[in-house]
Amino acid sequence: MGEKRLSDSVAEQILTMITMEKRFQPGDKLPNENELSKELEISRTTLREAVRALVANGILEIQRGRGTFVTQGIDTDNLKFLTPLKDAEVNAGDLYEMRLIFEPEAAYYAALRASDAELERILFYGRKVEEKIQSKEDRTEVEQLFHRSIAKATHNEFMNQLMPVIYQGIGQGVTLSRQKEMAVKDTLNDHRLIMEFMEARNAEGARSAMRIHILHAMKELGI
Repeated sequence: MGEKRLSDSVAEQILTMITMEKRFQPGDKLPNENELSKELEISRTTLREAVRALVANGILEIQRGRGTFVTQGIDTDNLKFLTPLKDAEVNAGDLYEMRLIFEPEAAYYAALRASDAELERILFYGRKVEEKIQSKEDRTEVEQLFHRSIAKATHNEFMNQLMPVIYQGIGQGVTLSRQKEMAVKDTLNDHRLIMEFMEARNAEGARSAMRIHILHAMKELGI
């Protein structure tokens, strides 16, 4: 189990080198196994495991006789995948905790700083989420766009850098809440509240509404 967990966190480190640090670009060759395992202070077996997970997710590709490369043509800014942990239950708690720390403040600053166009975009995606819920369609993507447009409106570069981590939490939340009717009803009410405060540019209200929204989700998902 320890080895497995370790390889997951190594996969995440390599992904960070690609997405955040921009150390390796699409098409770049990774350092050889010896160098990279030394740098990351891990065994070659663990490194191989991590590489295998990234290959399975289309982030890396192994070219026979040439080495390991970052997949050509991937959009490093929009990688949906952030960890090879496919077991939502395992880290949903951590992700929601992260959202709780992060998103109420994002809502606060967005209410203060959003341009009129940005505010309009937030409300547009908020309405789209409602439509998707009412027509019982998958809302993962528009829900992410709703939260992403709030982060963008904070005019804080780090907020945007952190959003891919959060997306994963939203994706898992939607998957986990599909079975929970109550969570859907809460989402509708909570989103309306967030949108009302945003529209009124009431930063304190937006912060509280976002906090309640995430706490509701955590309660429904049993986190």
